[in-house]
Amino acid sequence: MAAGQWRPSPADAEAAVAVLGRLIAALPVRRGAAARTRATDQGRRLQRVLRTVLHHLDAGAVSPSAAALLAAVARALLPWHGVPNSQAAAAAPAYGARPGASDGVARTPTGAGEALLPGLIAVFSALAAPSPPGAGPLTPPAEPWQVRYEGRFRRHGHPAPGVWPASTVHCPGCGGTTGPWTVTCDWSRIALGCPCGSVTRAHGLAFSEVWLVLPEV
Repeated sequence: MAAGQWRPSPADAEAAVAVLGRLIAALPVRRGAAARTRATDQGRRLQRVLRTVLHHLDAGAVSPSAAALLAAVARALLPWHGVPNSQAAAAAPAYGARPGASDGVARTPTGAGEALLPGLIAVFSALAAPSPPGAGPLTPPAEPWQVRYEGRFRRHGHPAPGVWPASTVHCPGCGGTTGPWTVTCDWSRIALGCPCGSVTRAHGLAFSEVWLVLPEV
C-alpha cells in the first residue's frame, strides 16, 4: 500500500471503512470505572471489530488480497469471539474454546488485543483513503493455500433473530463427514477434497467456518 501497489476496489474500501470505524471507536466514558470494567469495554470493542471483519469476509465481495487480510485479522482476534457478549443460542457459531477462569468469568488477553490496534488502524486507514483521481483499482496477488484437516465442518445459518441452525457438511461422493479433507483456497472459493476422490465447492460454508477452525496455514 505504501508503494501504491494496492488501490482498493469499492468493495475493499467499503470493508476497510467499516472495520476502521470499529477500530477507532471511543470507549464509553465511565466515571470512576474499575480496571475490570474498562477491560470489558475494551473487549467489547475488539469483539465488534471481529464481527465486522467476519461480516465482510463472509460476504464474499472483497478481492482475494482483502479476504486474506480480513482472515488474518479474524485469526488474530479469535479470543474475542463470543466474549464478553456471547450469542444467546448454544448453536451459534463458535470458533475454538472460550478462555475461562476458576470464578467462571471469561478472560481474554486484553492487553495483547489493545496492542494490535495502532497497527490495524494504520493498515485500514490506508485502505480506506481515497484513491488518486483517475486511478483504477489495483490488487496485489494473494497466495493460494492448501491444508489437510481431519474433523467435521459445521455450516451455520441465521434465518431469524436468536435462531442459529447448524448442519454437518457431507461429501457428495461417499457421504463422509470427517475427512481427512484436503482444503484448497484461492481466497475466492474453498474446495473440500475427500479421501474418496470427490472434490466439492458446493458445500455452502461461510469463509470463516473453514478458515477459523483450521490449523495454521
